[in-house]
This record gives sequence, C-alpha cells and structure tokens, in this order.
Amino acid sequence: MVLITTSTIAPLRSAEICGVTVTPHITCETMRYRRPRDPDLGAKVQIFVKGAALPGLFDSKRPETLLQSGDWAWHDLNTAISGPEDSLSVWTWNGKSSRWGTGNAFDIEAEGLSKTRVSILAPQQWISAITFLGSDTDPHPQKMICHVVNDSDTPLKISSVRFWLPRSGATWQTLFAAAPLPVDVQIPSYDRGIVTVTVQTPWPLTYAAIELMTDSKPLWEHLRIKTEHFDISGGWTGDHLKDEPYLKLLSRLHVNCGQIQNVDGYTDNPELYSRYPMKLFNRMQPLEKWDTDEWLPRIHAVEFLGEPQFGGGRPVPPQKVFEEFLPYRASRLATSVTHSEERVWRYYAGLSDFPHYDAYRVVAPAADSWRAYDRWDGKQISWGAPLETIGDMCRSLRELNRPMPVACWSQGPHHGWGGGFRLNSRQRRSPTPDELRAQAMHALSTRITSLYWFNLSLKSLLLFPDTWEPMTRIGREILMLAPFYLAGDAHKFERIRTADGRLDWDCSSIVCEECAILFANDLAYAPGAEDNTFHFGDPREFSHVYPLPHWLREPLDVFRIDADGVHEVQWTVQENGVRVRHTCSRDAVFIATRRPALRVEIEARRQAAIQHEERHVIDADKLKQLADEKPR
Repeated sequence: MVLITTSTIAPLRSAEICGVTVTPHITCETMRYRRPRDPDLGAKVQIFVKGAALPGLFDSKRPETLLQSGDWAWHDLNTAISGPEDSLSVWTWNGKSSRWGTGNAFDIEAEGLSKTRVSILAPQQWISAITFLGSDTDPHPQKMICHVVNDSDTPLKISSVRFWLPRSGATWQTLFAAAPLPVDVQIPSYDRGIVTVTVQTPWPLTYAAIELMTDSKPLWEHLRIKTEHFDISGGWTGDHLKDEPYLKLLSRLHVNCGQIQNVDGYTDNPELYSRYPMKLFNRMQPLEKWDTDEWLPRIHAVEFLGEPQFGGGRPVPPQKVFEEFLPYRASRLATSVTHSEERVWRYYAGLSDFPHYDAYRVVAPAADSWRAYDRWDGKQISWGAPLETIGDMCRSLRELNRPMPVACWSQGPHHGWGGGFRLNSRQRRSPTPDELRAQAMHALSTRITSLYWFNLSLKSLLLFPDTWEPMTRIGREILMLAPFYLAGDAHKFERIRTADGRLDWDCSSIVCEECAILFANDLAYAPGAEDNTFHFGDPREFSHVYPLPHWLREPLDVFRIDADGVHEVQWTVQENGVRVRHTCSRDAVFIATRRPALRVEIEARRQAAIQHEERHVIDADKLKQLADEKPR
C-alpha cells in the first residue's frame, strides 16, 4: 500500500502520479554466512506517472547522490524522457538502506509534477505473477495470465485490464493507453484470483505497464512482454553439438536449450539444427543478427554477465548491470542475470526480465558457510549443505523479482569439482542420483519456469552416467506438468516438523485455473558416515492438509504423478483444502483438480515424452570415442 499526497503550496502541474508499486526486500533466515548480512531492508519501487514529467529530487537528493551514499542500489531514472500529456512513464529504483524500505515516506520533486509526498507501506493487494503465453513458432504472445493476491480483510473486484505500450521499441520509456479489456474477477479476502486475457492481435515484445482496475485502487506492474516456455538447458554443451551421438543424449534428457550462440557445424547447419533444435542463451550480439523474426523463437534469453555478485572477486555494482543491459531495452530480446549470493541479491532485484540463480548443495563452491548449519543433531559437515535451502533461495528470488518468472541452475554432473578446498572428506565429486533429484524438486516446487543443468559437458556426463536416468525422469515429469507451471503461481508453503522437533517434510503448492500441484519434499535425510553423501530413509506415512484457493476447493479428483505414470492416493476434502495421505520418501507430487479428464491429458504428455526418449537411443561407445578425440 502506498499513500500519496500532493502539496497545496506548489503550483499545479499537468502530470500526476497515478500509482506506485512496492516490492519489499526480504532475506532468507535459514541461510548461514561467514560474514553477517547487512540488516537494512529496502524495497524496489515503481512510480507510474501520467503526463509530461521528468524525475528530479527524491527527499531533496538526486538519484546519483542516493547511489553514492548507498541508499539506493540501482535506478533507471537517467533514461527517463518527457512524453506527451497522454503518455505514461515508469520510474524505478531499488532501495538499499532501510530508509528506503517499507514504513517510510519521501518527497518527489520533478519537472511537470507538483511536489508529492509518498508513504511506502507493505502492500495488502498485489500482482504476484504475470505470464504471457503463445505458440512455439510465434514469439508474440496472445494470452496473459495474471495472479493477484488479496491479503486484506475485504473482497477485491477486478473489472478491467489496460495495457500501456510504446509506439515503437525505440521509445520504450514512453507508454500509451490501449483500450481497457473488461474482466470480472472476484477475490475473497485473504485469498487469490486469476485474471486471464486473450487477444486476437498478438502483443509486441516490449516493455509495458499493466493496469488492473479494481474497486479498491488500480494495481500496477511494469515488465517486458515475452512468451514463456518451460525450457530445460545445460551448461558447457558447445564443444560437441556438431556430433549427433551427443545431440541424441541431450535430446533424450529433454534438453532443448544451451548457453550457446554461434556453434560451427551446428547453428550454421540447418539440417542438423532442425533435427536437434536447441534454444540459444548468450550475449546475442550483434542485435541486428539475432533480433529477427527467424531467430526470436529460438532464443531463450540474453545472458552474458556471469555472476555479477561475485564478479571474479570484485562484484559488479547493480547500476553497472543495469547499464550493461540498456542496449537490449529497445530490442525484443529478454535479458537474464545469474544471481549467486542470497546475502546480497536483493540489491539486484528487478534488473533482468528473467532472473535465475546458481547455487549447489554438495561438493561445490558456495557463498554460504556449510559448517555453520546446525541441521543434523549438531553434526557439522564441509562437503554439503541442507538440500531444502534450494527451495528457500528460490522463494527468496521469486518474491524479490515478482511478477517476473524465475529460473534456476540445478546441480547436475560435473567433472571439475575437485581439489582440496574443503571437500576432501567426500570421494564422489558430483551429486548422487538422490541428491540431484532432491535439489531439482525443491526448485520445481517453488514454481520456476525453466531449469538449467550444470553441467552437461560430454566429459561430465561420461564421468557420472548414473545421473542420466534421474535427469531424464525429471525432464519427463516437467513435460507432464509444464502447462501448469507456466500458467500457475506459488500458493502456500509449510515446513513440517515431527512431534519431537525434527525436520520432516516441505509441503508447497502451485495453483492455476485448472489444478493445484501439491509437493511433498522429504527432509528426513542425513549425511552418511561412510561415504559422505546424503541418504534418505525408507518410505513412511505422509499426511498433510494442503490449503486451496476458492476456485479449487472441493476437488473432484486427486492423484499422484511421477515419470512412471498416474497413481491413486488417499484423499479427503477439508474445509479450505484437501488432505492427502500416502506412504513415500524422497518426494511426491500430487494433483488436485475439479476436472477429472486432467489425468488423461497428463498421461498423454507422459507417453509423448517416452516416445521422444525412445527415438533418441544413447550410443555409449560412440560417446566415449568422441570424448577421446582431439578437439576439431
């Protein structure tokens, strides 16, 4: 919630502030670090200004001064231009100090605006996720799914959606109103709702402001329009993409994307590329080559900054990251940045169109202090960290960057995690199949919309062939549920303990119009004394009540899914949700729906995934021959 007051002393101007969106900073209290984090919590703030105006002073200080003082982490105010009286501008900054967090107020002085006092309060009603959907071949979307949270004690009615769009990509800073699209969405108090809009003429791939008109006040968000797909990517794939045995292996793993751009013998070989297509995920320069109707459907995102929070030992300031991405603002390419340290990544919130993070929980370099976790009755280990912190970090990144979708790098096989830094006590230098799956499932349960394996180099895959099957199964399960990940939003999360206080289960849910995906992630695992890997116990009784939003209550069907099919479970309807009972360990995924035919559709997608796998038979001998050959 933001309170806005206009001074009666200053002369009236033509422009006005018509909305403010606040995303409060949060920290993940389960994480442990060698150095204490800065306790200050700021907020990301978007100011929506109608009319001809230019930003000036904020609490009598210029944006550059607030950057230098450490009050702000980054801003886009230097790119603002003054548009016509019927235009809209969006001014964004990301606060760093608590002075610019919730519970504070500040004055805005700007050319064209009366001096305005803005009070920042934590929102009670907000847009939590916006996803654009379209076809696989046309990058321009025709459907928008918008999730709205009503955390107030009064119902909320949404009556229309208005898009504010630039008249050309080159003037992304100046937006103009399209005709409002009528909707009729009723959201009870302390619940959520979904606004779905489908248009005949696809939206342009550009920055837009979304205005939801409600019976309370307008809800606003500013973001890039991009068609969302659930892509499965891999790191370090470029060396052998010209070789069909390697492409068959990646395809069997359901990998459709890589951190690649120009790969001789592959991207310039139309016949091979069309049989084994992989989306590109790189710098994508020069823009005039890649920002074309031909290449746009084949590009996952722009990513070239590495891990700016590390920066090779010298972190790249958030404002510098913003400036590096500026050339892409006028393009149709979505940007992505790798977040690597939860301790500070709130300062980078909002910088990219599709943020993702990179953190692993066994035998890998890490930003957090693994020996500082008191997780297993006081036993401290140096070779691993709690697997459930993957979910904690995903939820943190999601909330800091809402309503944009987020992705993550999940830990796969890697030949290079060796040496003697702190991992000598463990012989296996990559995750076991159980450790690999657990990390991916914790991430998926938070509603990521793409997953990247690190890494899928031929050398790494051959060194740990026991990871191929679990990655294949995870890919198959993603394809079974991909429409619901894309159309959904994270709903509830609860960390369950046993009666004597031990960690038991992480229970979370993703909801969309058709169903809820209900996750149970096993926390009753422990480090093995003999091999220093994490071990899960035997299946045990699981029972949990999953709260459901109002439109999914009293489901008509509840079932479990995995890569082997659709399975029956015990379930009963509760007042605000559904209780699921099952015997399981490691993880379980359930579906609750009011449309029983859904299980048939999920099974059909599973069969299609299996047929795809069967068409891509792995030839291990040829893969070994490729690995032995000298690079060409």
